[in-house]
Amino acid sequence: MKANPKMAWSADRLDVRAFAQAGVHLQVDDPLNRFERLCSEQHGMADQASVQRVRWRAQGELRPSASGGSPAVWLHLQADTVMALTCQRCLGPVDVSLTVDRWFRFVADEATASAEDDDCEEDVLALEPRPSLYELLEDELLMELPLVPMHETCPEPVIMRVADSAVAAADDEPERKNPFAELARLKK
Repeated sequence: MKANPKMAWSADRLDVRAFAQAGVHLQVDDPLNRFERLCSEQHGMADQASVQRVRWRAQGELRPSASGGSPAVWLHLQADTVMALTCQRCLGPVDVSLTVDRWFRFVADEATASAEDDDCEEDVLALEPRPSLYELLEDELLMELPLVPMHETCPEPVIMRVADSAVAAADDEPERKNPFAELARLKK
């Protein structure tokens, strides 16, 4: 963290305006289990969550406003981690890299953020209540999770068959006649 002798920065409730005015950054290396919702996506290895790390950095910046008023407050958030997710093909663990590199513009309140967010490409957030960088970061990492995590090639061959003996026995039965074919025959 770039030191500012007058202020210690808290990622739990960050004064984003002061952070941007100071032009400082936070650089943190947290255990994965610091992010409870993200950790719940982990493939059955809760004991590994304290070993796995989330490396992240936040940089504040003031930019000239497009309307010529007071400068706009911006926050650049970057993060990366590797998580063990459940492969949807073999149901074993698959390591997935998650990377976040996002800019956020901050405005005075929720009403302004809501009004401006629809009309611009960047994400617009409110300065008050003071945001938690941990919650913001966790939200961004959760959005980076793949919908269907899978190995390129599973380490063990995947057996594609039904385990239910009743269904397997039904596969051995002779083919039944199509009832619509019988109706077509009667219609002629």
